[in-house]
Amino acid sequence: MRKPGVVVGTDGTACGSAAVEWAAREARRRRVPLHIVHAYEWDWHESRFDIGNEYIDVARAIADATVSAARDRARAVAPGIEIEIKTIIGHAVPGLLSASHDAALLVVGNRGRGGFAGLLLGSVSQRVAIHAPCPVVVVRGRTNPTGPVVAGLDESPVAEQVLEAAFETAGARGVALTVVRAFLPVIPLWLTNVRPVEVDTPAEDAIQRAAVDELLAPWAEKYPQVPVRVVLTHDSAAAALVSASADAQLVIVGSHGHGIVGGALLGSAGQQLLHHAECPVLTVRHPTTPAS
Repeated sequence: MRKPGVVVGTDGTACGSAAVEWAAREARRRRVPLHIVHAYEWDWHESRFDIGNEYIDVARAIADATVSAARDRARAVAPGIEIEIKTIIGHAVPGLLSASHDAALLVVGNRGRGGFAGLLLGSVSQRVAIHAPCPVVVVRGRTNPTGPVVAGLDESPVAEQVLEAAFETAGARGVALTVVRAFLPVIPLWLTNVRPVEVDTPAEDAIQRAAVDELLAPWAEKYPQVPVRVVLTHDSAAAALVSASADAQLVIVGSHGHGIVGGALLGSAGQQLLHHAECPVLTVRHPTTPAS
């Protein structure tokens, strides 16, 4: 049976092209096929006044040219990989979710053609990251950087999946792993005007460090070649991870954090990363968490 491949959505924009290049390199690293998907809608306003198929044919020709250009770009950055291209009539979100049903990874750019130029994250990217049935990479910032892999570690059920993806990725790329654990210390009442990040709590830090070391131990034994650095911080997880992304090549987080809304599939730290990270962001899911 063939291994599940990497699926990438593209719309021909610079962000879409960056996603294709990143996905192609990842497919080559994993030695799996690359599936390039482009969704398009032909029901333009002008087509409603035309009795022929002219507008349908134009939309189809543009879509075919988009995926063909994406295939050429993928071959240029990752020669030798198996590539399949597909165009889908309809909105991008359901099309990408359907195409990624059996995928190992879904890759998208951080924004597409729609919306406002000032937006940091497109609606398609955000919805796909939340609802995809497989891990999702949103490509943003530096798309082929050097630096460590960074993993955000909390106490959610997806923590093991985050560590598995982080150690596997760092090991395959031959780079170090930085594990970020953010927690709020217990602040005495007389320090109410002091920010948590400025509070010195060695006893609490030691407890948190011991808990992190316990989680890391089996993975460090499995991947002894991966240097690991642990960062404990009293800052918010979002701020710490965005800061760490400045020197990273990939940041990995879980799809279910400790947000106020219990049913949220992507925690606040993950949402902030998708908007502000300076490198690609990988969101992993708990295997028992169904996509909605």
